[in-house]
Amino acid sequence: MDLALQTAGPYDAVLAAARWAEGRRLACFALPDHYLRSTTPDGVGDPAYDAFVQAGGLARETTSIRLSMLVSPVTFRHPAVLGKMAVTLDEMSAGRFSLGVGTGWLESEHEIFGLPFPERGERFDLLEEALAYLRAMFDPASPGFEGARFRLASQPVGPRPGPGLGLVVGGGGLHRTPELAGRYADEFNVYVGPDMADRIERARRAAETAGRDPDALLLSSAGAVVVGEDDAAYRRRLEEMAAEEAIPVEELEGRLEKREVPRGSAAAARAHLEQMAALGVRRFYVQIGVRGEFDPGPVAETFDLLGG
Repeated sequence: MDLALQTAGPYDAVLAAARWAEGRRLACFALPDHYLRSTTPDGVGDPAYDAFVQAGGLARETTSIRLSMLVSPVTFRHPAVLGKMAVTLDEMSAGRFSLGVGTGWLESEHEIFGLPFPERGERFDLLEEALAYLRAMFDPASPGFEGARFRLASQPVGPRPGPGLGLVVGGGGLHRTPELAGRYADEFNVYVGPDMADRIERARRAAETAGRDPDALLLSSAGAVVVGEDDAAYRRRLEEMAAEEAIPVEELEGRLEKREVPRGSAAAARAHLEQMAALGVRRFYVQIGVRGEFDPGPVAETFDLLGG
């Protein structure tokens, strides 16, 4: 399994993390698209920056690592805006950019900034039309698109994307997310969970029904990783994290268990990733938080223990 890195924070820290990932020869460096970094009601705490602006800087200040937006809520922008940003980043990065799109889930960031946050079913309808629109926009035949919400004329628009521009669908939906990924995406970012195998199979069936090669769909996943060289080292790491968040260790362990975070000794965390690989997952994005400067030490240790 390929390993990748996902983080957010001030640009200098993000750039340092991306350059570290590039030097480590990781498969990809990803940014999340959020206007808040905290899920608390007021969002006070870590500042959130515009991920697409940062991606433009990374496109010019890295040279080889793939860059991905993982993922952009369809509620934030019209698909024409998303598509234009994607093809621009594709050109700026010399074909190293992947655009990830999802329904969005963090209601508080919509409330605070005054962005519409429709019901779940309507957000999926928006996502389906946006994906069809983007595929039509990226199609050299310029077929156009006519939907209930979005319309694209059947005429060429430039710049045209190169063959390296990827389209990612990510989310935790049980039915429509994998079906849309199979129909439209180059990569399906599958949330960790007990029903992962079912969602993967649903995406593969949808790809086959759409006349696409299911084996060409890159399956990936993402999440935090809490790992120590052995059980004792893992326990020390848990205690450090719990102290940082001012919560009991047992509460933190409960959160990690609920999210099915790869955790424990190095052997246990690797075994968790191997279980995903057996289902066809070929890439895992290790998610880290950055406050202030990027410290490569703990991140390097995590990747060393995972063997990537």
